[in-house]
Amino acid sequence: MSKGLNILFCTSEVTPYSKTGGLADVSNSLPQELNAAGHAVRIITPKYGPIDERRLRIYEIKRLTNIEVPVGNKIAICNIKSSFIVSPKGKVQVFLIENSEYFNKESPYIEAKTGKDYSNNDERFIFFNRAIMQVLGLLGWQPDVIHCNDWQTGLIPAYIKTIYAKDSLLQNVKSVFTIHNIAFQGLFPHESFLKSGLPENIWNDDGVEYYNKFSFLKSALIYSDAITTVSENYANEIATTHEYGMGFEGILKKRRKDLYGILNGVDYSVWNPERDSTTPFRYTSKELPLKRENKKALCKKFGLEFNAEIPVIGIISRLSDQKGFDIIQQIMPQLMKEDVYFILLGSGDKTYQKFFESVKKKNPKKVGLHFGFSEELAHLIEAGSDMYLMPSKYEPCGLNQMYSLKYGTIPIVRATGGLADTISEYKNGTGNGFVFDKYDSGELMKAVKRALKLYKNREEWIKLIRIAMSYDYSWEVSARKYVDLYRSIMKKA
Repeated sequence: MSKGLNILFCTSEVTPYSKTGGLADVSNSLPQELNAAGHAVRIITPKYGPIDERRLRIYEIKRLTNIEVPVGNKIAICNIKSSFIVSPKGKVQVFLIENSEYFNKESPYIEAKTGKDYSNNDERFIFFNRAIMQVLGLLGWQPDVIHCNDWQTGLIPAYIKTIYAKDSLLQNVKSVFTIHNIAFQGLFPHESFLKSGLPENIWNDDGVEYYNKFSFLKSALIYSDAITTVSENYANEIATTHEYGMGFEGILKKRRKDLYGILNGVDYSVWNPERDSTTPFRYTSKELPLKRENKKALCKKFGLEFNAEIPVIGIISRLSDQKGFDIIQQIMPQLMKEDVYFILLGSGDKTYQKFFESVKKKNPKKVGLHFGFSEELAHLIEAGSDMYLMPSKYEPCGLNQMYSLKYGTIPIVRATGGLADTISEYKNGTGNGFVFDKYDSGELMKAVKRALKLYKNREEWIKLIRIAMSYDYSWEVSARKYVDLYRSIMKKA
């Protein structure tokens, strides 16, 4: 049997300590799965202001206090605290980096009031990356692989290959960098590069310079031993087209042999209708009348009159163009003419919020809205909706379409990124949803109409639900692929 690996998982957010999106869920689930497979995993992440230390059982490590971390011309002080993610799969240790100047903030990246990035995000994440390098030797544990996630950890591969290259602890350590969304590139002025402590000779086109900006993302793409992203299709899209690569397609094309698409998994201990304690009724594919009871509860929650003949289309999403809201906006007048309920949970672009408020005003008996986020409501929408709308302009992986399958809530998606890898058009008893290719409101409406038409055929619709619920996108398969990747890069000189 192969020896287990030591894996340090670096991330700017992880549930239950912080969350703005899917990265936090992945950062919780993947380490747990790797740990359950016999590998020693440690997670390292910032300790942000709102964390309830008592509730989350976060403890001080006395020997890991007052650690000096250089940031530009100053020395910042870092304390490391410890906690554990405990689940039926075991226990994963989490190290939380504490610094009141940089991380005592309400939200990880943006000012809650203005919605703008913190003005010192460059320093905050230079500190985070550098602090990880400074504390590695103090943890009493040596990683085989350091797995970095998104731009906020993008300097670590560069540090390993440059200013920490002679550190005996890091001689054989390999780095993997995962792109969760290439739109977020960590771009800052040249002054930020000077604060990083990285050597001047990498400030060029072959190094970390990106059109006279300092890019944390580019740093990772150049210096990591392997690059992954969160679906096979997205890996291909970002390496071949400017539309998806967003300016980094050239670098990714050069590193194509080191780029891997590994689909995110689903934590079925959390997202599973059979044992979902947040929903009124638990059910399996053999107990679909109980799904209907959840639909009743969902309609009641949003003040809509339950009618088994009228399908509920649900959405849980950030309100942004990326998620397809421009084409959803275009089809709403037509959609409201159909026999359908529309329920939305989300936050983001205020112009979309105002738009949907106006739609609800005109159609109070057909539309339910909740702006903000609620974990409980998210589960109820998955359990109670008949269809789930996800017409993204681009979607690295997407998790909600996979949650929807498990809940028998049929996805209507655009064929892009992970949506194309997980959802296929239902036809003649095969497929698991409704799919359109061209990013166009007319094509979206056609897909919705195909779903509404099939919904009227009760026998066929139940058949589709059962097929959807049979899909297994658990983390186990994805975790094995990561381990294979870790082992392959460790063999390289």
